[in-house]
Amino acid sequence: MASDVPLIVIAAGGDGARIGGGKPARMLGGLRLIDHAVAWASRHGDAVALAVRPGEGDWGTGCPLLFDDHRGIGPISALASAFAHARAQDRDSVLMIGCDMPFLPADLAIRLSAALGERGAALPSSGGRVHPAAALWRPDVPALAAYMGGGGQSLWGFAETVGMIEVAWDADGADPFANINDAAALAAAEARMGGVDI
Repeated sequence: MASDVPLIVIAAGGDGARIGGGKPARMLGGLRLIDHAVAWASRHGDAVALAVRPGEGDWGTGCPLLFDDHRGIGPISALASAFAHARAQDRDSVLMIGCDMPFLPADLAIRLSAALGERGAALPSSGGRVHPAAALWRPDVPALAAYMGGGGQSLWGFAETVGMIEVAWDADGADPFANINDAAALAAAEARMGGVDI
């Protein structure tokens, strides 16, 4: 019987060019970004895996590694790896998050799961922006293969293809879906780290 608890996959295979490379190992509040992501995922799910580029390790986390088969096309490649692993683990859904999102809300998985229904994806939004890099998906392997086979590379585009719902979070003040793409974003995240419950 398939589990209705989402598999959580952390996308950690980007090159991090804007931050000087090695994004998962960048330090924030005394921990690496990958450590923040694994800690959050471990609190909110019972199975966590890392989607990485071939040749990457697990940064000592002990998490299973899912190697991206499609290079140079962005996080859609990580989603393909996540879908395959979710099917192998008999999971009805997969929550994929970026390794660079250290302030994700504690109720992310619960609220997205409640909203998903029979749709293909539930995407969080805040401050008028939708965040497909922290979304819950039905692991529809054939649909994703067809989308990518037709040249599709956008998470947002795939979500529209399979049917999606947006779930809004209050973004008054600091955005819970802020991601760290450059040195300025890392410095801003460092400034707001105090008192954050991951």
